[in-house]
Formats: sequence, structure tokens, C-alpha cells
Amino acid sequence: MEIICIVCPSGCRMTVEGEGENIAVTGNICPKGVKFAKNEITNPTRSLTTTVATIFPEMPRLPVKTRDEIPKGKVMEVMEKIRTVLVKEPKKVGDVILANVFGTDIVATGEVLA
Repeated sequence: MEIICIVCPSGCRMTVEGEGENIAVTGNICPKGVKFAKNEITNPTRSLTTTVATIFPEMPRLPVKTRDEIPKGKVMEVMEKIRTVLVKEPKKVGDVILANVFGTDIVATGEVLA
């Protein structure tokens, strides 16, 4: 399998062979590529950035993100939870908008002030 590493700007084209504990990675420039490739094969995760609705006319959508990465297969489930959120109070960058979603929080990446 061929994977393009997204850890750094080099974008190494790596070849991944094997499975389980016997995964071999070639084509990486740095050790970060090996870690990325093994994780992508065994437990792929993603950061999620999106917006949530607010009651504030000057900012009807507040940008948010996952504090940590979530399992790739759970992205749509997280989006379903996020779609139910309506921000009714002022928020600052880093404020928790939705707590404990698959082991992480959804946090504000923008501000909405009253």
C-alpha cells in the first residue's frame, strides 16, 4: 500500500507492507513517517474542524475543532453530535463547546462576544 505522509511538509511517498506487529515502511525521510504510516494502517485518526450554530446575529456560526484526534470511523458520528449544538452564551478561543466526544472535547477556535 502506498501512503503520502502528512506529518511535515516533505509529503513522503511511503510504501507500507505487512500487518499487525510486522509492518514495514519504506520511503520516509524521517522517523515521523514510520509512526504516521503504522498508525494510519492500524488506528487511523483525524482532527475535525467545523462550525456550530449560535444565537448571535454578528456571528451565526462559531468555528470549532476537536482538541485531540478522533478515530477516523467516528467523524460522521461526531458531526451528528455537533449539529445539535446551539451556542447561547459568549465563548472565547479554547472554551469547551461539547465535552467528552469519543475521548476528546470540541473547543471553540473563534470568539463570539455578547
